[in-house]
Amino acid sequence: MSILITNIKQLLQVHDNNVLVVKGKDMKSLPIIENAYLYIEHDTIIEYGEMKHCEGIEAETTVDATGKIVLPSWCDSHTHMVYAGNRTLEFVDRINGLSYAEIANRGGGILNSAKVLQETSEDDLYEQSIQRMEALIRMGTCAFEIKTGYGLTVDAELKMLRVIKRIKQESLAKITPTLLAAHAIPEAFRAKKEDYIKQITEELIPKASKLNVAHYIDVFCEEGYFDIADTEAVLKAGAKHQMRPKLHVNQFNILGGVALGAKYNALSVDHLEELNDADVKALKGSDTIPVALPGCSYFLSIPYTPARQLIDAGLPLAIATDYNPGSAPSGNMNFIVGAACVKLKMTPEEAINAATVNGAYAMGISNMYGSITRGKKANLIITKPLHHYNEIPYAFAHDPVDQVIINGQLKNIKNPEENFRI
Repeated sequence: MSILITNIKQLLQVHDNNVLVVKGKDMKSLPIIENAYLYIEHDTIIEYGEMKHCEGIEAETTVDATGKIVLPSWCDSHTHMVYAGNRTLEFVDRINGLSYAEIANRGGGILNSAKVLQETSEDDLYEQSIQRMEALIRMGTCAFEIKTGYGLTVDAELKMLRVIKRIKQESLAKITPTLLAAHAIPEAFRAKKEDYIKQITEELIPKASKLNVAHYIDVFCEEGYFDIADTEAVLKAGAKHQMRPKLHVNQFNILGGVALGAKYNALSVDHLEELNDADVKALKGSDTIPVALPGCSYFLSIPYTPARQLIDAGLPLAIATDYNPGSAPSGNMNFIVGAACVKLKMTPEEAINAATVNGAYAMGISNMYGSITRGKKANLIITKPLHHYNEIPYAFAHDPVDQVIINGQLKNIKNPEENFRI
């Protein structure tokens, strides 16, 4: 299968030499070719350039992108999309004045999702989850990190891993699985958290490792959930099974999780709605990328990650959806790119970098995804006619996507019968 896209108004994120991550002031730069073409064979980007150099290139399928923009598909590096049911009643509770913590203390929140998931069959959980993913592919996201964490028992967490493995095998999307080993404390362990940590470190992590699905491990390091000592115990256990950290830190309180993540060579530290100078210093001395989740801040009405502080310090930044049923029930990366500009004060160039190559880096896949580079995988967005790429974040509530190319396959996203499974 070969595809030739012609007359591209703007071809974005073009790098002749592979770039794995973009940092600091370089995030303001977005390499572009105007009036461009792009040639794909099978699942790989083969060639691109100005239209005047396109003569003689033939393909089985030609797409005329006159007036349209082509860019790498979004890479969403933080999702919890494998869950059962929803939490709409809690949404109303928050409108009526209850806080996230108050809802959790009443047995809602993560505990609510865990109860529903434990009662849901593996096949049902798979079907609910992959349907969510297919809706998001139509919005331009073709690479996803997916966490466990709504099981809260060894059996339910392993069930989630098996569902994620099935999605990874059967979807055209690129999937990075993460074992969110410590997400919340089950009711049965409220008075004996140390026993729950022992169950995680001595039973869950070894059994999860044998499934050979997740090579990343996560902890919700937060007051009322897991403190620094708990987090370190889980990370040590994960390290014995070659699981690299990707951590929830600084969502509501600063506990020292950023420095701990850097110490354990975390791939990413996510949330960071709260941040101090010590956190920034720890990140500057590491290969760990900070990840902002503006959809969560929007939905919970909590502070936004101080993106300018991070970028101006010379650090990279990725943005992701945090897609989950309780605090960020939207996986629309187009909205996240817009929110990054409006609420995080990022430029469109910074936001697009954060959602493509840096998002891929935060998933450990930027060697093959996240930019227009010869030899990289062909996961692409073809937009509707736009005057300029600035319109993507500017028209934040609109869907700019006309077509997607996923794993080298051109998809008609307007066709409800279109299949995104292998």
